[in-house]
Amino acid sequence: MASLINIGLSGLTTSQAGLHTTGNNIANSEVAGYSRQQNIQRAKGSLQEGQVFIGTGTTLGDVRRVYNAFLDAQLQTATSLNSDSTAYLGQVTPLNNMLSDSNTGITGALSNFFSSLQSAANKPTEDASRQLLLSNAQALSGRFNSLSAQFKQQNNNINGNLGTMTSRINELTSSIAQYNEQISKASATSGQPNELLDQRDEAVRQLNELVGVQTVERNGSIDVYLKNGQSLVLGKTTNKMSAEPSASDPTQFAVKLQRGSTTMDVTNSISGGEMGGLLRYRSETLAPAMNELGRIALVVSQQLNSQLGQGIDKNGEFGAALFGDINSDKAMSARSTPKVGNAGSAALNVVIRDTGKLSTSDYQVTFVGPGADKYQVKKLPDGTDMGTFSTNDDPAPVIDGFSIDLRAGTAAIGDSFKITPTRNASSEIDVVLTDAKRLALAAPLTATSGSGNTGTGVIKQPVLTSVLDIADPAQRLELQTGIKYSTPVRLVFGSETTTPQTYEAFDAKGNSIGTGTFVPGENNTLKLNVPMIDSAGNPITDASGNQKSFSFEMDVAGSPKQGDSFSVALTGAGSSDNRNALSLQELQTKQTMDIGSTKGISITDAYGKLVEDVGAKAKQGQMDTQATGVILTQASNARDSVSGVSLDEEATNIVKYQQYYTASSQIIKTAQEIFSTLIAAL
Repeated sequence: MASLINIGLSGLTTSQAGLHTTGNNIANSEVAGYSRQQNIQRAKGSLQEGQVFIGTGTTLGDVRRVYNAFLDAQLQTATSLNSDSTAYLGQVTPLNNMLSDSNTGITGALSNFFSSLQSAANKPTEDASRQLLLSNAQALSGRFNSLSAQFKQQNNNINGNLGTMTSRINELTSSIAQYNEQISKASATSGQPNELLDQRDEAVRQLNELVGVQTVERNGSIDVYLKNGQSLVLGKTTNKMSAEPSASDPTQFAVKLQRGSTTMDVTNSISGGEMGGLLRYRSETLAPAMNELGRIALVVSQQLNSQLGQGIDKNGEFGAALFGDINSDKAMSARSTPKVGNAGSAALNVVIRDTGKLSTSDYQVTFVGPGADKYQVKKLPDGTDMGTFSTNDDPAPVIDGFSIDLRAGTAAIGDSFKITPTRNASSEIDVVLTDAKRLALAAPLTATSGSGNTGTGVIKQPVLTSVLDIADPAQRLELQTGIKYSTPVRLVFGSETTTPQTYEAFDAKGNSIGTGTFVPGENNTLKLNVPMIDSAGNPITDASGNQKSFSFEMDVAGSPKQGDSFSVALTGAGSSDNRNALSLQELQTKQTMDIGSTKGISITDAYGKLVEDVGAKAKQGQMDTQATGVILTQASNARDSVSGVSLDEEATNIVKYQQYYTASSQIIKTAQEIFSTLIAAL
């Protein structure tokens, strides 16, 4: 017969186990990743008494982990997405603030520079206005330098964070592998190790905070993979990650995965988690912003220098460069980085040919056969083929505004170089002009009317059409010498009764250098070519012995009388002419930069577009973070609704198990009383 005492004892045991489980749930209610546990009771086998079966009590069948794999997978995915968007937002927000703030961005400095240029144009002979212009140019270059330093600091911080995160990832994957081993052993000898399962799931969740992963359950263990399918954990073994300077660009760290004796670069396949957010920010926002800021700096340098080179300074000399040479040896060599492991000894120069044609992309140059005398250029990151060229091409082909020259050494087939035409320009821009009098605000040629003119003929000031190369001092000196000693050029008009009316041009020695015609009463553009002589009156010749010349054009209107004349000469020192200053001022709104298929934009608009683009990405990042935050909250709540500990529910369970315990005690007490009565009766 079933023992009433044993039945009561079984009830006491199971109710006590229920109190233990409830207490354990309450104690771990704030433990991350803990899943609520639940006792599973089973009835003991019955004993047959006659024609019936009488129960023998209860037993604890299992302590079950309340867990839903689908909800946990949702939580893991939401954690990865939210960490990605949060990391991205944490980086793009300060970048947006830097670019848009008037105290740190370029807009204010650029505006001050052109305002001071306007003041200098209004008072071209005033030294104070010139000095203010020079000071604001220094402030503008300093602002470029400061922003570049901030960009590089962000890049360095990302490099450091990648190193820290890979170390933490390795710790977590090692923990997961250890949990796999412990769970396998425990499951083989006893029941389900609930705490170990929770701890393993929490380790996977923490891993998803760092990098997006996928898991596959296999024989009680879980294998962990990156989104590209590369394994981090396989049962009890792990593959280590590391962050180290990229082989193609040492300034940016690459994420690498060690698989046995093989190391592979998995940077481009990382997605999700904090690491994915940082890498996405670096490739989609930081690098393009650095390149765009550098492109603007190059345009500012080249355009202002070129225009200053077309003018005359206060000393009566052709203008000097305001900013440093964009194609200095240092600048050209810094735009090319050889890949680690190149077999050849080649070093490349990247020469900026046309800043208006530059893009914000980086490029990859790979030497191909036969003889490694050809190289293929691809635009990054999409790999667009820009063509295959020869190192023997003369001149070197221009690709998106730049050309590539073999600086030294020889290349081997397969050697690769990363080309960054604009990235460093914002850190390299600097003001090299120290004397404000050297600012060329006047135009190089000035026309004057003859004192005896009687007609109504008027002329606009002449425009020098010969090209002045700011980067070629010898060419500029020769041209200035030629203009100085070949002028004044005198234009003498013929009879007004002849239609069209004629004119004749004479050089400084009175020699006729050409004739032409124009229509009186209309606006006429006269184009003249003047042979050049030196200070000794000798012709300035080229290598073939041909006399060189300079050219200019000017507009003539009205009706000159016969014998009326105009003289054109080199603008003298201390001139109040401001035509070149006005041309410089036009660069504020002149379309000097190409943007894809559109006509182009100005320097000011280009920076405004950069601010707009980064601002849009910051706004999108904010929206993504809010959205993924909501998704994460919903996923966490859904998981907690099943697996989380409810203190109210556990409090109810305590009361239930207390009553259960008391009732079981009463059964034992009743059995004892019955037994005592029987003993007394005997």
